[in-house]
Amino acid sequence: MAENKQYITQTQENGTVQISEDVIATIVCNAVSEVEGIVGLSTKPGADIADMIGKKNWGKGMKVVIGQDDSLAIDCNVNIGYGQSVVVVAKAVQEAVFNAIESTTGIKAASVNVNVCGIIRQ
Repeated sequence: MAENKQYITQTQENGTVQISEDVIATIVCNAVSEVEGIVGLSTKPGADIADMIGKKNWGKGMKVVIGQDDSLAIDCNVNIGYGQSVVVVAKAVQEAVFNAIESTTGIKAASVNVNVCGIIRQ
């Protein structure tokens, strides 16, 4: 089944570079996993089925939206370890995602929204 992928296009001297939302999602996953206090992304039941029917990041703990003007908005649904400061960890996630996206792709994200979906005792 063919699906429309969304890309951010950057014009370079000798042509263009296209960065897919899948690449952005991978960068986000790696950045979030490195933040102290994060247990993981909060996934929804049925994420594997959604993947099969072409809903790429539905239920996988994040949403990447590429706007018409190549603006980038990211929503992260996270689980935090019990005993951690929710605000401090959420802010660290925002900073980590902003920094990872910019340093890896050269793109500045317009927004990174962190939704704390659960607290898990480790």
